[in-house]
Amino acid sequence: MRDWKVSALVGLCVWSLCGAVSCSSSSGRLDSSGGEGGVPVKAPVAEEAQAQVAEVDPSSMARLLVPEKLDETAPAEFRVKMSTTKGDIVFEIRRDWAPRGVDRFYNLVRAGFFSDIAFFRMVKGFVVQFGIHGTPVVSGVWREASILDDAVVESNRAGTLTFATAGPDTRTTQLFINLADNVRLDSMGFAPIGRVVSGMEVISSLNFGYGERPNQGRIQKEGNAYLRASFPELDYIKSVTVME
Repeated sequence: MRDWKVSALVGLCVWSLCGAVSCSSSSGRLDSSGGEGGVPVKAPVAEEAQAQVAEVDPSSMARLLVPEKLDETAPAEFRVKMSTTKGDIVFEIRRDWAPRGVDRFYNLVRAGFFSDIAFFRMVKGFVVQFGIHGTPVVSGVWREASILDDAVVESNRAGTLTFATAGPDTRTTQLFINLADNVRLDSMGFAPIGRVVSGMEVISSLNFGYGERPNQGRIQKEGNAYLRASFPELDYIKSVTVME
């Protein structure tokens, strides 16, 4: 694997402090500052946080602030439509591939988590990553709501959808779409939960210009306000819905 891809691999792992990311591999521990390294992170003041909460539908906010209550068992197989600023993507989700991961994703979708969510990490030929909520109050709650790992049943082939991780049993809300056959990720414990069945051309049309520059720590602390001010041309997920 080329040096840039080894470096890019690191960002799949999400760390809970100030955007640092890390994971273990056969070659040892890999670490990265997750973008604009060294930039001080300032948490929103109470007034700003309240304003962010006020912008979210109250019923949706009530669900999103209590992760432990979002515990439904997902169907064995289902499809979701992801509406983005560049068009629609349809995923087929398979519970037999990764039951814990699929249950988490299903509950996030049903609760309306994926609304106005940025594609914040774009690495051509590797992955597209998303899943940090644009409201810091919400992202802060979910950073602590990790789930146990699943066995890797399906390979990280091009078009598969997989949870990011910070190590064993740390999956929360971040996911990535594989843009190539990233089979190296299989042995590192990344378990796909589904695959794209239509819309790969939409994924290819997303803005890759910012690459890995958006800082995960600042997204967590400042939300979409930071992204819109610093990276105004990012693409976003408008909604994700279960298809009947």
